[in-house]
Amino acid sequence: MLSYLKSFPTHMDYKGQQLAEQTFQRIIVASAIIGFIYGYIIEQFGWTVYIVLAGFAISCLLTLPPWPMYRNHPLNWQPEMQTEEKKPIECVKKPKKHK
Repeated sequence: MLSYLKSFPTHMDYKGQQLAEQTFQRIIVASAIIGFIYGYIIEQFGWTVYIVLAGFAISCLLTLPPWPMYRNHPLNWQPEMQTEEKKPIECVKKPKKHK
């Protein structure tokens, strides 16, 4: 069971994070505008809140999981540089001078 859970990707690339943020903001703003207009027309503030909360839930569902559309631009890491083995620097103890 644990290996099955480890197979799920848990990352987004930087462009995916930007896309998720823009999607989140657009859905929240659109639901706020729609909720305000609908609530104003029927004169019920409660419906405004419900519509904004529904927009929040939809935006969370679309932006929080790392969907494949948020992982299209992976970072290419440089390979590890092979260097010569360096010996650790030994501390040289100076003799103490007694007065």
